[in-house]
Amino acid sequence: MTQDLSLQTVLPDRAAAGRSLVEPLLKYAHRPDVIVLALPRGGVPVAYEVATALDVRLDLLLVRKLGIPAQPEYAMGAIASGGIQIVNEDILRAHSIDRATLEAVVARETRELLRREQVYRAARPPVQLKDQVVILVDDGLATGASMIAAIQAVRLQAPSRIVVAVPVAPQETVESLYSEVEEVICPLIPEWLMSIGYWYLDFSQTSDQQVMDLLQRAWQRESAPGKGTGEHSEA
Repeated sequence: MTQDLSLQTVLPDRAAAGRSLVEPLLKYAHRPDVIVLALPRGGVPVAYEVATALDVRLDLLLVRKLGIPAQPEYAMGAIASGGIQIVNEDILRAHSIDRATLEAVVARETRELLRREQVYRAARPPVQLKDQVVILVDDGLATGASMIAAIQAVRLQAPSRIVVAVPVAPQETVESLYSEVEEVICPLIPEWLMSIGYWYLDFSQTSDQQVMDLLQRAWQRESAPGKGTGEHSEA
């Protein structure tokens, strides 16, 4: 499912972007079998708004883009928790990237993925996704490589349904996800993307501390007395 807004729409910031995703996702509100998984770091402020408004669990799906050395923002693939790795062979050929170069990028990004896993989650047990409705959230998609890696990592755990919810992405990327997941939510689909940050008034970098603060707030809410959502998050 996609919802086109005005092509001139600009998102104020990531929190506002998250709120723009809530209405299309209201059918998942207050359900103990629903979990929102954020792709750090930029996806966390977006996902926090979604999970809070829907009153469902929030957790992380660690993904790292494999950027072309000369153009780090342009993905030639991605890695995700659980040993998932996807590579776009066409991009490797087009940019004459050999296996040694690719492996060096994979090694570097794997170190950063493991660092973030330790910093963000510490001793918190991995979330269990079997038979759950998983809503994957990021602050926007360009090529979609990171999201595809996230989808593959989630699919390994046999969820009942996977939903991708992002504030902005190009039409071709949105269409490529239709065959990967059960539902796609994307309110803003510009005719040309240029960059994700172009469609935000404030696209300042999300820090590790901001990620940890939002996660702690969400996890404290889930564990509050009388909250049914928290009892499933550390199964």
